[in-house]
Formats: sequence, C-alpha cells, structure tokens
Amino acid sequence: MTNYKHKAIYDLYSTVKSIYEDNGVFTAKDQDGNEVSIDMSAVNTKATELENAEVDLKASAKAKLIAGEALTEEEANTIVL
Repeated sequence: MTNYKHKAIYDLYSTVKSIYEDNGVFTAKDQDGNEVSIDMSAVNTKATELENAEVDLKASAKAKLIAGEALTEEEANTIVL
C-alpha cells in the first residue's frame, strides 16, 4: 500500500517533489524543500482507489485473455513480464 500512498500524494498535491516515510509517517516536500501539508485521510482514500483500479484492470486483462479478446495497451502493461 505504501507505493499507492506515494502515488496518491503525488496525484493529490502537484507541488510535492519528494516524499519521506518514517514508521508510517509521511512527510512531503516541494522543490524548495519546504514541507507540504497533506491530508492523510484523502491520501488513504486515493491510495485505495488506485489499488482497486489496478486490481480491476488486471482482472479485466485476465478475463479478456481467457476469452481470447484483444487487450487495451493499459491492460497489457499490467501483465508485461
């Protein structure tokens, strides 16, 4: 879930350029090294959405493969080895 939280922070806060995590506590900084205030409730919600979207995309790709249907590029990217 940590990677999803990082992605969520970057998606929600366009000024964030770096993220530090220490024992589950996230600190986000802008390009000048100033701390950016983040709402962890919003981050957790967005991270869950991102994770669910990836799970759904993989399931869709698998179903299409089984049915012999063509995948979208995004679906194919989920299974590239």
